[in-house]
Amino acid sequence: MSFTPVSIAKPDGAEIWVGPGSPLLLIAGPCALESEELARRVAGDMQEICARLGISYVFKASFDKANRTSLDSYRGPGLEEGLNILSKIRTELQVPVISDVHDVSQVKPAAEVLDIIQIPAFLCRQTDLLVATAQTGKPVNLKKGQFVSPWDMENGVNKLRGAGGTRTMLVERGTCFGYNNLVVDMRALPVMRSFGCPVIFDATHSVQLPGGAGGASGGQREFIAPLSRAAVAAGIDGLFMEVHPTPDKALCDGPNSIPLDAIEKLLVQLIRIQEAVTT
Repeated sequence: MSFTPVSIAKPDGAEIWVGPGSPLLLIAGPCALESEELARRVAGDMQEICARLGISYVFKASFDKANRTSLDSYRGPGLEEGLNILSKIRTELQVPVISDVHDVSQVKPAAEVLDIIQIPAFLCRQTDLLVATAQTGKPVNLKKGQFVSPWDMENGVNKLRGAGGTRTMLVERGTCFGYNNLVVDMRALPVMRSFGCPVIFDATHSVQLPGGAGGASGGQREFIAPLSRAAVAAGIDGLFMEVHPTPDKALCDGPNSIPLDAIEKLLVQLIRIQEAVTT
């Protein structure tokens, strides 16, 4: 199958291209929106780092995390307030933004703000949600469910394409391996890339321990770097990372987030690896 690079429109009218021959894409930010101040800090710092390193950057944060472990878990500010914060980040910093939708009713208002719409892993088979998202004409970041084989993700790609979606990226974020554990099968990356879509490696959710902390998910932050290096060596088009200034104080997914002050050193390594495998 021929490869279809994905174009992402930037707020300034320029385009980011994702695919062979293009710079590495980094989608990064806190798991959920905690405050406008925190979002602006992370987005601004990440934008500067990526510009310095020649990496394409998209700011990510969820306005609502509907699949939390506990009823008491922090979900985010909600649709209206969350999209308002993302709109400000997008306009003031001139950086593309992405967030996830959990229900068809969220798709239209989200598409008015977001540059990329994300389908969460748990919802990757929800046909109505995929169709509605594809029909916006926006790029779609489709996460592979922890319960889905990489080759079965071609069905999701075909749903999006059948509904008019021409700009699809697939995301690997680990596969269930027993209870409260995920494992990354690096074979999934070239398998999904064979569908003609750019593949993004979710380096931080891949080290999550779902429900592993009782009323919340745990994580193994120490494996973010080695898995990222392996994924870039295997041949991917971008990375997805949850980044937070103080992960241990994060309101959501702190155990599997990378500290903001540690990200640049890792990105330098990843660029060198990408250069080595593409020359």
